[in-house]
Amino acid sequence: MTDIHDNPLDAPNADPFEIAARAAADIARLTGVEKHDIALTLGSGWGKAAELIGETVATIPATEVTGFSKPALEGHVGTLRSIRTPGGRNVLVIGARTHYYEGHGVRRVVHSVRTAAATGASIMVLTNGAGGIRETWQPGQPVLISDHLNLTADSPLEGAKFVDLTDLYSQRLRDIAHTVDPSLDEGVYTQFRGPHYETPAEVQMAKAIGGHIVGMSTALEAIAAREAGMEILGFSLITNLAAGIQKTPLSHGEVIEAGKAAEPVISALLARVVEAL
Repeated sequence: MTDIHDNPLDAPNADPFEIAARAAADIARLTGVEKHDIALTLGSGWGKAAELIGETVATIPATEVTGFSKPALEGHVGTLRSIRTPGGRNVLVIGARTHYYEGHGVRRVVHSVRTAAATGASIMVLTNGAGGIRETWQPGQPVLISDHLNLTADSPLEGAKFVDLTDLYSQRLRDIAHTVDPSLDEGVYTQFRGPHYETPAEVQMAKAIGGHIVGMSTALEAIAAREAGMEILGFSLITNLAAGIQKTPLSHGEVIEAGKAAEPVISALLARVVEAL
């Protein structure tokens, strides 16, 4: 068991990939599933997708797996679930996301993604609840992530590692998602450090440099997933319009409520997309 204050990733000279391999071995032992094919990180509003993807083989507390910590945020369940799809593929559903703003370092933020790769997953589906900059978007609307702006001033890559991010959010996977729902819009996700919401001026900055979605997760995870050789599909649930676009104050409660309201529809969509991948 990993306590939030006692994590092997924090040890001097820790090898994050070796720890991810240990975590993958834990998952294989605890679930009885030797290899997973697809991994999903379910952010705010996306949780019910796990019920619709297929048959649950095993559900385990994330804290029983090496390197994982108890989620700090309400709305995140803190479990890992192994699901077998009707097509016979094994899906690892991650309900234990460590956010950058928790202050535990980038290794902890991307540990779940590296662990997913170590279980054998070749596709990483990253989902989140986020603010929308386009005024035509409505709360409760799912949007595909086409690219990102990483405004954390940080990276999960360590040392002289140079990873091509040209097609980070796979065009191939987005094309598959469009076959499931041709009405899906796309946008550029902008990750801020958080935990405070963006100011109206920061939202306008993001818009000026090409952003359409603002949030506090996903970009660092996507980089780590690409480093690990995975193909990435990203979804944002627009839980609210961003500061200055929306005229009322922002609140975490609003995010949770928008996620709950949209959950049945977007979870069914995600389950259909996963089956098509």
